[in-house]
Amino acid sequence: MRAGKPSLSVVIVSFNSARLIGGLLTALAAQLNELQAQIIVVDNASSDGSADLIADQYPWVNLIRSRQNLGFAAGNNLAVRQALAPVLLFLNPDAIPIAGTISRGLEQFREDERIGLAGARLLGEDGVTQPSARMFPNLLQEIFVLSGLAAKYPRSKWFGHLDRTWADADTPAHVDWVPGAFALMRTDLFKQLGGFDERYFLYYEEVDLCRRIAQAGYRVQYLPALRATHYGGASARTIEGAAVSQNGNQLTLWRARSGLLYYRKHHGWLTAWAVNRLERVWYALRSFKARLRGQLDKALEMGRHRDLLIRAWSETMGGRVAPPRPW
Repeated sequence: MRAGKPSLSVVIVSFNSARLIGGLLTALAAQLNELQAQIIVVDNASSDGSADLIADQYPWVNLIRSRQNLGFAAGNNLAVRQALAPVLLFLNPDAIPIAGTISRGLEQFREDERIGLAGARLLGEDGVTQPSARMFPNLLQEIFVLSGLAAKYPRSKWFGHLDRTWADADTPAHVDWVPGAFALMRTDLFKQLGGFDERYFLYYEEVDLCRRIAQAGYRVQYLPALRATHYGGASARTIEGAAVSQNGNQLTLWRARSGLLYYRKHHGWLTAWAVNRLERVWYALRSFKARLRGQLDKALEMGRHRDLLIRAWSETMGGRVAPPRPW
């Protein structure tokens, strides 16, 4: 990385990422060799030695040690306060850009001033494309996902709307939102919008930000020529005792809390209530069905999921407030 005023500030929020952070930083050092870039890592009170590893082996990284797990939104906001470049790259520790992606992304980003945020094509370890360009969630789409219709008819623009599973992953597109695992954004726009909403500890924070980007008159763009290998859920798996859903290792309670905060903020109390009650009824019915079939373990699992939804409603007061950090 060349000296001088940076053209790019790479922002990484790390939590118990010792297994992956070294590989990412090594890859970044090689890819940013010809760029003027700044790398900022916020360590969210990791217990696996992540921060010490970074300090010892990657002294050129701007390391911020947080004594408390701030979560994704607040951690990124803290990092951006030290960003010096006009363009930000939000990057997860478990997302490693393919060689050439960052420089190519900067070029495309600069060519179109209407783009406020741009995302890449995320690939799993097996090379299979993950959902990388999505549309805003709503009550109807929640029904399609819960009922299994979205999974059964992925090529339908109606049922596959949420994750755009009907679309050609090789085609650039103007979309509602992209995952925060890899996202380029203009620094001045990020600061203009007040950054991420820190009420979200984890999940939905990038959905909320992309809504505000659109409201400010900018586009959210999916650029499939930009690619990153995304291991997914790496930090989530390090949290002991948390209920983890089968879908993408999402921490169930955190997802439910953030979902309520999002729906209450952007769709109102009634929609937040309807989404929460819909999920409760769905998992209650699945629990009942499993009991009838003698599948007691599955019945208990579905019952626990329903209980977490009830707890999330109570702890967020129906999506009105966020529980104290850390969640």
